[in-house]
Amino acid sequence: MKKILVPCDFSDNAIQAFRVAIDIASISKGEIIVLNVIETPYMQDTILMPTLYFEEQLLTDLKTAALKNFKSLENKWAKNKIKVTFLIEYGAVNFAIELFAKKKKVDLIVMGTQGASGAKEYLIGSNTEKIVRRSSVPVLAIRKYFKAASIRNIVFPNTLGSDQEGLAMKIKQLQTFFRARLHIVYINTPANFRPDTTTMKDLNAFAKRFMFKDFTLTIYNDIDQREGIIHFAHAIDADLVAMGTHGRRGISHLINSSVAEDVVNHIDYPIWTSVEK
Repeated sequence: MKKILVPCDFSDNAIQAFRVAIDIASISKGEIIVLNVIETPYMQDTILMPTLYFEEQLLTDLKTAALKNFKSLENKWAKNKIKVTFLIEYGAVNFAIELFAKKKKVDLIVMGTQGASGAKEYLIGSNTEKIVRRSSVPVLAIRKYFKAASIRNIVFPNTLGSDQEGLAMKIKQLQTFFRARLHIVYINTPANFRPDTTTMKDLNAFAKRFMFKDFTLTIYNDIDQREGIIHFAHAIDADLVAMGTHGRRGISHLINSSVAEDVVNHIDYPIWTSVEK
């Protein structure tokens, strides 16, 4: 986690994400890039000068405000020796963040989230949920500030799928970074019921295959996967939930939305996600 990207709209959630990123960078001796994306207004097909002038002035005002907010963040929170770079990009927020993360080859995106529910969740989704869905870079989504050094218990919901090698390696690195205990859990639901004896055998085989250390194995019964993950995290007083996402887009996302994206919108714990591959 040497290079950390913090997308920032200067909301309280984004500011708390910046504080968490500072903590993480302090542990990794890394650097932080704070990115404010200014959405360009829809350009009308017109030659009228007042309209063009208004749009140009709006962008100038937004840039001026962002620079002022950058300075405030720097003065209040970036007081240690962590390298922090403040940058502005223009365009659609989610696409701009995705492209920027790839271009700069960041190791982690830390984002604040307020979640989403109801029609907004299914038709629009929170900005963070969209990044979780699209990003090839691991994303840490938070609702409030927490001390990175306080992470001691990480929940790893496991689907026991066959293609989790890349995800398992990242989870092991995450556990090592935080020096935490890993709680590997299978959520058993009525819709996808499995006998406990079979599931525990597969969980043990999974842990042995990837040589996990300092871990627990649990089968947790609940009505669905999202509720099971949230309830289990509360039951063990977890500090962080780490899970894979399928990165579905378009109509595929609407029909088969990822459980990770769903959890991001509803859980009050920090959640780390990475595309399974």
